[in-house]
Amino acid sequence: PVYNWEELEKQDFQWWIQRFESILDYVDIIRIDHFRGFEAYWAIPKGEETAINGKWIQAPGERLFSTIRNKIGKLPVLAEDLGFITPEVVELRNHFEFPGMKVLHFAFGSNPDNPFLPFNLPRNCVMYTGTHDNNTTIGWFEQISDYELYNLLTYIGCISPDGVHWDLIRLALTSVADQTIIPLQDIFGLGSQARMNFPGKTEGNWEWRYQQQILIPEISEKLRNLTKLCGRAQQ
Repeated sequence: PVYNWEELEKQDFQWWIQRFESILDYVDIIRIDHFRGFEAYWAIPKGEETAINGKWIQAPGERLFSTIRNKIGKLPVLAEDLGFITPEVVELRNHFEFPGMKVLHFAFGSNPDNPFLPFNLPRNCVMYTGTHDNNTTIGWFEQISDYELYNLLTYIGCISPDGVHWDLIRLALTSVADQTIIPLQDIFGLGSQARMNFPGKTEGNWEWRYQQQILIPEISEKLRNLTKLCGRAQQ
């Protein structure tokens, strides 16, 4: 649903302030999904059967985030900035110094200027192997094109004995990104059967659950050592 921005602004965004305060009782960082909608959003009239007859409407993102920041201080926000992103969205994200998202699964399908390649990353971002909307790294690797495979192998040299999932974990951790997020499915090298979500699919999503017995000390030690090696462990 589209927010009633006019009404929310009349109330000095109190609903949003309360929402942020409540969420921060439970988490340290808030990931804002579809961040571009806070710069402009695609509005579709009620009753339309498709999204074709919509229009872009300006959103008061700068006023919103300034108001929340004035109330609660620096905003611990991660901006989901994937997909169709305009310069105005980038400007809004950068104005508040929100880190954006970078995904390694998207890095090898184009040219050297691909913004997801590790050497093109800004420091203020979060590097993922893949997100909840991606296949697992093993599942992704089994389905990539020959072009992507060539670029991947050229970039990393070869698939290590540890498996391509650890190769991408290593790429993420050794990147300059201030933060990295590694799905548990990748840490354990699980295939497509452990995929979390299929965008656009209404059934069969969010069904994977890890079992306690897979959390073995050997994997923990491996991840701990790599995290230390890459300078990401707490001192």
